[in-house]
Amino acid sequence: MAAVAWTAIGMLGATLAALVGAIFHIGGRIDSQGRDLGGRIDSQGRELGELGGRIDALGRDLGGRIDALGTRVDALSTRIDAQAERIDAHVERHAG
Repeated sequence: MAAVAWTAIGMLGATLAALVGAIFHIGGRIDSQGRDLGGRIDSQGRELGELGGRIDALGRDLGGRIDALGTRVDALSTRIDAQAERIDAHVERHAG
């Protein structure tokens, strides 16, 4: 009976040792994956930083274009107002 008990204790000890080894092995793999993922995230962050500069440049260019269009619209509005005054004066001459 003692041999059976010692065999069971030995098997439990071996199983426990295998589980502890597996946990350490899995922990190492998880750490490795974490380092790889961290490197990839850092790389993406650098690429996004570069894109930020490009987006800022495009924003400045677009802002300049919008300002130029605003100036053109103001000039056209002035011309339309002048033309409307001429039409009003013409209508008054013929109607009155």
